[in-house]
Amino acid sequence: MSLPGFVEGRHRVGEASYFVSQGGSGPPLLLLHGFPETHACWHRIAPRLAEAHRVVAPDLRGYGASEAPPGGPLGEGYTKREMAADLIALMADLGHERFVVVGHDRGARVAYRLALDHPEQVIRAALLNVVPTIDQFERMGAGPSLGYWPWFLLAQPAPFPERLLLAEPGALLDHVFATWSSDPEAIAPMQREAYLRALIPSTAAAMCADFRASFHLDRQHESDDRAARRRISCPTLVVTGQDEAQLADAPEVWATWTDDLTAQTVSGGHFNPEEAPDELAEILASFLDQSQRG
Repeated sequence: MSLPGFVEGRHRVGEASYFVSQGGSGPPLLLLHGFPETHACWHRIAPRLAEAHRVVAPDLRGYGASEAPPGGPLGEGYTKREMAADLIALMADLGHERFVVVGHDRGARVAYRLALDHPEQVIRAALLNVVPTIDQFERMGAGPSLGYWPWFLLAQPAPFPERLLLAEPGALLDHVFATWSSDPEAIAPMQREAYLRALIPSTAAAMCADFRASFHLDRQHESDDRAARRRISCPTLVVTGQDEAQLADAPEVWATWTDDLTAQTVSGGHFNPEEAPDELAEILASFLDQSQRG
């Protein structure tokens, strides 16, 4: 599914071929989607942000129409550190040495790794509906733990979870949108069809590698960060859905990881780019406007 008014193309980074949608002009802005979606989740926000920015919206490594080799047994190739390094190279290839990044869900995990590992390139970071991976694992034994099933199911050794994802992909998407969203109807039929078309063997492998990397490798990277007291130095915006009760303490959690934090809440549940696009677009536009003034 195309973003209105955007141009699509492919860009190779190492062994990966990234599908990228671009539009607008002005300071560069990188938009990163989450699981189980594609860059199409930004369809109601990206055109508005493109009025004042050059918006770059790729499918994450191996997701959607991006193509990449399957990950290693521990998710090697799909750590957020490796995915972030890919995107630094991608943005440089597009002529953007410094940029703002906005990420939702898995894309937010890549976004904050970008900010931690590449502070000279990341001007600002907006993180939607996440807490750091290490904090996420620490809290998953309690609370609404049934909703956290991808963290452990998709991290199982290949090919077991890949086969489960592909057994009835439509049913999988219906379950995710019904249980993670306050308003499942906010995910329009055209969007659902785009996500369903994108759920094929190669993307299922990438999704599982993404979660394996978090289980085995990403949280160790963050444990090292915590021990070294590494923090995100750029201005950081954290946005959560008001119905995401398990993220009510997200501002307090992120305060231990950031030097300059702003926290906002929007209506709806997990999929705020689609459940609360008007509120989110306004918040992001204000955050981005500050970067231009600063």
